[in-house]
Amino acid sequence: MTYESLKIVIPMAGWGTRMRPHTWSKPKPLVSVAGKTSLEHLLDMFKSLPDPENAEFIFIVGPFLGEMQIPAFLKENYPSLKANFVVQHEMKGQSHALALAREHLRGPMMVCFSDTLMETDFSFLSHETADGVAWVMPVEDPRRFGVAEEGKQGWVKRFIEKPQSMDNNLVVVGCYYFKSAEALLASIDDQMQRGVMLKNEYFLTDAISVMIERGAKIRTQKISTWLDTGTIEATLDTNKILLEKQGSKVQKPKGLNVKIVDPVAIHETAEISNSTIGPYASIGANCKIDNCQITESIVEADCEIKDAALSRSLIGRQAKVKGRGDGRVMQLNIGDTSAVTL
Repeated sequence: MTYESLKIVIPMAGWGTRMRPHTWSKPKPLVSVAGKTSLEHLLDMFKSLPDPENAEFIFIVGPFLGEMQIPAFLKENYPSLKANFVVQHEMKGQSHALALAREHLRGPMMVCFSDTLMETDFSFLSHETADGVAWVMPVEDPRRFGVAEEGKQGWVKRFIEKPQSMDNNLVVVGCYYFKSAEALLASIDDQMQRGVMLKNEYFLTDAISVMIERGAKIRTQKISTWLDTGTIEATLDTNKILLEKQGSKVQKPKGLNVKIVDPVAIHETAEISNSTIGPYASIGANCKIDNCQITESIVEADCEIKDAALSRSLIGRQAKVKGRGDGRVMQLNIGDTSAVTL
């Protein structure tokens, strides 16, 4: 197999309602975590592909914020990335999103959802012989996910979206490989003609089940680390785990009387004084922080925070927080350009 035309589809058109208020002003993949946007962490995953330089990305974005901000961000930060963009105006599900990208899909392809971060090595795809691969991880309670049901020979028999029982905990994490984009698209067409939906959305796992009906051989690839950036709490948890894994990323910050408790990610342009930062704190570019204690929190770029003690907080870009200066620890979730006086 050659990887000259490997297509990687990243659907990211959802409204991001579980990440409010941050997604009122930017798409969910542009929210920061551990010193970078979650989109940057996602793109880092693909460096282990057999030939990453020749991969072609198709980003399925939402109207308004997505179609404006995602192409601009990638042009500025990844100017050499081969990228196409498709706008999904109606949120009819994952299979619907892939059907919209039909003109860009042929040959081998991958699908990876934008809030899926995982540790894996994609190099094995250079000699993969299965028709498809689904990345999976055992979890304690699989009921809010999709699961893969394997047969005796190890091939996937079917996928079950949001199972009612906990008998099978092999959860699909949102990353797939397909040997033939054409075969997947034909199964999506079949799925949509049959009207196979859940809560008025066409799920990709149902399309893959149609592929299996048609004789496709799909196997699982197990992982042990899967990080989620789909909710505020999950993003803060992911921030903590990533900082733990990567260690501190900080040069000596500008300012006086600063105590750093590792691990942290502090941008070199941040100005900090009379403050304790960390553990597990991410501070963005050009932030100004004075007389603060910040732990287990994400502070995005261009924020001004004074006299505040924050924990488990997510502070959007250009936000301003004025605390009481009494050391009382607060938990805040405020969006871009907000101003809060405690």
